[in-house]
Amino acid sequence: MKKIINRLIQFSGRNNYKIDNSLSFFEIIIILFEKLMQLIRGLILKPFFNKSNGLVFVGSRVKIKFKSKFSHGENCQIGDNVEINALSKNGVKFGHNVSVLRNTIIECTGVIRDLGVGIVIGNNVGIAQNCFIQVRGKIEIGDNVIFGPNSSVFSENHIFSNPDLPVNTQGESRKGVKISNGVWIGARSVILDGVFVGENSVIAAGSIVNKDVPAFSVVGGVPAKVLKYRK
Repeated sequence: MKKIINRLIQFSGRNNYKIDNSLSFFEIIIILFEKLMQLIRGLILKPFFNKSNGLVFVGSRVKIKFKSKFSHGENCQIGDNVEINALSKNGVKFGHNVSVLRNTIIECTGVIRDLGVGIVIGNNVGIAQNCFIQVRGKIEIGDNVIFGPNSSVFSENHIFSNPDLPVNTQGESRKGVKISNGVWIGARSVILDGVFVGENSVIAAGSIVNKDVPAFSVVGGVPAKVLKYRK
């Protein structure tokens, strides 16, 4: 049975991915049943998406608002309690083999007076539990990016240059965020608006990133600074 499952996984586009040999037959049956239920939920939602290629597995209590602005590639996995508000100018676009784990929120628009731009996520991206991605300016996430649990991305800042006016009356700035290929974002990290994260870089857990991150670097701290280079 394990060989059959591994072949099915590889057929779905997850090359070099194999289940653990220590899994028992009973444990495999439980996992397969859960996947079957997720697949049924995905098949129900699939016709409402803007574009849906391949299989989509949807957990329980998932909320996807404005489904016509959501699209995904092959083998999309959305965990329990995930919320995606796709209302934005360009919508939400997932590449192939994107997984979003439980309790994560992707919020494209907070107020309808000014819609968010949209988010594009590349291939083989894993977003762990309890992440928050606020899409106001454009967010681009490359291929093979890993988000640790409880990490956040913000693509908007409030303007507060005039001390005589309340902050909420001075408007917002939206520079956007770009995260390049191969980046690892550690748990509880925060990436702020206007940041460019270079390829194959690592953001240490608990960091607050308010400046660009060089490629092949390891950054950490509050605010984050370069700790070393991988090359």
